[in-house]
Parts: sequence; structure tokens; C-alpha cells
Amino acid sequence: GGRGPCTVVEKIVRLSTIEPVVQQLPRPRVPSSRPAITQLPLAPRLGAEASTPRTPPSQAANHITMRSSLIATGLGSLRAAGARPSVFHAPWTAISRPTSRRSAVEQARGGATLVDTPTATTHDHIDILETAARQVDTASILKDAVCATGPRQNWTREEIAAIYYQPLLELAHQAGVLHRRFHHPGKVQLCTLMNIKTGGCTEDCSYCAQATRYQKGTGLEAKRVETVESVLAAAKTAKENGSTRFCMGAAWRDMRGRKNSLKNITDMVKGVKAMGMEVCVTLGMIDDEQARQLKDAGLTAYNHNVDTSREFYPNVITTRSYDERLKTLSHVRDAGINVCSGGILGLGESSEDRIGLLHTVSTLPSHPESFPVNALVPIKGTPLGDTTPLAFTSMLRTIATARLIMPATIIRIAAGRKTMSEEKQALCFMAGANAIFTGEKMLTTECNGWDEDSALFGRWGLEPMKSFEKKAVEGVEAA
Repeated sequence: GGRGPCTVVEKIVRLSTIEPVVQQLPRPRVPSSRPAITQLPLAPRLGAEASTPRTPPSQAANHITMRSSLIATGLGSLRAAGARPSVFHAPWTAISRPTSRRSAVEQARGGATLVDTPTATTHDHIDILETAARQVDTASILKDAVCATGPRQNWTREEIAAIYYQPLLELAHQAGVLHRRFHHPGKVQLCTLMNIKTGGCTEDCSYCAQATRYQKGTGLEAKRVETVESVLAAAKTAKENGSTRFCMGAAWRDMRGRKNSLKNITDMVKGVKAMGMEVCVTLGMIDDEQARQLKDAGLTAYNHNVDTSREFYPNVITTRSYDERLKTLSHVRDAGINVCSGGILGLGESSEDRIGLLHTVSTLPSHPESFPVNALVPIKGTPLGDTTPLAFTSMLRTIATARLIMPATIIRIAAGRKTMSEEKQALCFMAGANAIFTGEKMLTTECNGWDEDSALFGRWGLEPMKSFEKKAVEGVEAA
């Protein structure tokens, strides 16, 4: 579902040929009598200039067939020249993948390195012929994503990987093309997050300063739940500064035995909703009844991140299972509350784990209303406190892929934005991100302030999204 004709197909065709692969791989060390890789017969670029007439979808299929034939001809030349079964040892490229994976905690203790940084030991063996064949399939996968008329929930990991490993600038561009069909490209949602209950959590999340077991190292003092009055005062300040969504977070494993706290939180929700703001909470695991109470209070969205892939998850958290997280999302969805669920990048995961995260979220019964993308902010005293920050390219690649596979979802740049330059943030917006956290703090880490973001919006021509303004662009089916 969610596929249809597209006017940008001519741009998609050219990026899915063997050309990007050829440009990224080193020349093979073969006798001069054999043809060099760069001598492969390649099809001319299609639709490269703005003045070029758009290719009708019916003709685009012929173009894809033509290019496939040309690639096959080129591969035949390689075989005739004896290039097969040569396997070239390629350095890190847009389509390569890490060959090994270490525990996040092990990485932190042993001195983690950038997951996506080229090193002398990070190589993949890439068979140029098999790569070319994969690229032919990629053309169809990417075309279907860019031409989507609505969300689909049947993505495979292979399809997501085919999109994720596209050349980065083309990936970001195509994500931007799709983004403009589903969202206003100049509008960004401003969200403010308040920690209404700090520290004292019984979980062992390796990245979190609020876990009791790390308190000695972090020095974070546990505090009681904030009063309803203080929370509503903070929400009023956020609204006065332009925020349209107010989020409240409590450092709990779950809400069992917290009837009084839940009553106070529902009062907070009602108060924020009465201000005309969207309201979100993140309270750990909740059951069906608790979800219904929050819904009745007027809750807009419930945040519960899955953090990473199912496979890598045990390296980061052991006190709460992956399935328990998914069960909470099910309770939220069944209660009629919007789901907000994303992940954290830079935990020591591989790119395959980021693909796994995207696969989990994009194959939920319905796509999340919002997908927060966090870059780990290492906090001293936690197991991941000495982790080297994630390469920005991984952040951008994840955002762009998320936009292509979840076209109607709000994609929020969350933790880690404080360290990004304006130019990096602009790239994220161009690739499909359309929400940020702003204000004084983001739980226990620093956050860009309202004045700073107001200046950012002015320089880049961005406009704050209004409350509850998430309608699809005219002519495109809403989620």
C-alpha cells in the first residue's frame, strides 16, 4: 500500500545505477590488458537539469530496463575480461557495513570509537558484480518510497537497508522531496521537555544519569515529583516562548502503585491541554487502565522509545525487555493516544542496528505520530560516559531513511542537538526532520534555548508549527 506515480522518478533512476558504486570503490589491481572499472558502459544521466522535461512514469520503467541492460552489458565485459571472481577490498563506503559489533558497555570501558569512522581495519569485501545487482533492485525500492501516497507497515529489513545505504547526499535529497509532499518544508514543531521527577530510577539503562545504581558516579540527586502548580507554570513559560508541545518525563520503571502520582499527572495533563498546547508524557511502562486514564485527561502523545535494535538492546539495558517496551506501545495505541517512539544513536551499535531500530518502528501496526532521534550525550559516571560522540553522517542518514519509510510521521531532533552547528541542523531539516526540543533543559542534559532557536529560525527562514498542526499537504493522504 501507499505507492503511486511520481514526477521525480527520473532523478531516482540515475542514483540507483552502478555509477555511485564505481565512484566509491578503488581501481582493481588487474593487468593493464583488462578493462578498468571506469570503462563500464553507463547510461546517460536523466533529468539532471531543472529545464529537462519530466519523464512520464510509463517511460521511466523503460529507462530502468535500459539501465539494467547496460549494467548487464558492463558486467559481461568484466566477465569476458576475467574480472570475475575478483573480489575487491573496498574502504568504508555508503553501502558498506561494520563487520563486527561490540557491547556498548564494553566499548565504553575500552574506549569507544566512532561507529562510522573509516579506519585501517574497518573494511568490507564487496563483490562489484553483486553490488551492481543490488543497485538495480534499489532503484525500484527507492522509487516506491519516494512515490508513496501514504504510510506502509510492511517494510523488510532488506528494503530499509537498500534505502539507508544510498549515497548520503542523494538519500537526503530524495527524503527532502518526499518530505515536501507530506509536510510544509518550512515549519518545525517546538517542544519543551520538563523532568517532573528526577533520579531514583531502578533501571540500568547504560546511558542514563537517573539510574540509582550510577548515582555515586553521576552525583545526580533524586527528587520528589514536582507539584502541579510548578509544572503548569513551566508550561506557561514554554508557551510564551513559542513552544506548542509540552512534554513531561518521570524517572520511573513503571506506574505500578503510583495512584496518587498518576492523579497529579492527569491534573498536569488537563492543565497543559487547557492552555491550548499539545501534551506528552513519558512515565515508563503503563498498563491499559493507566493509558485510558491519561487519554481521558486529554493526553496528546505518550513517549516510550525502543532505543535501538532488538539484537543490540541487551547490551544497553537488562532490567526491561524489548517486548515489554512494545507492549507499552500497544497499550498506548489501544487507548487512542498518539505513539511517540524513537531511539538513541551512538550507543556503540552498528549501522545494521540502526536499520533494525527503523524496521521495528516502521512495522508497528501504525506508524508513530512522532519519531525522536537522539544522539547519545555521554554522561560521566554512567557506563557510556566515555563514549566518543557519533558521527553526524549517521544521524543524517537515519533521519533521511526514517522520512522515506515513515512519510507522515513527525521526526524530532532530540538529545544531542546542542552540539550541532546550524548547518548540520539545517541539513537535518532538509532531509525530513520537522520538530525539535527547545528550552532550558532536556531532562538532565543541556538544551538549545528559546532565544537561540528563535535566531536560528530567523536566519534559515523557518516557522514554528502551530499546536495540533500535523495535517498532510493538500492532495496527499494523511496518516
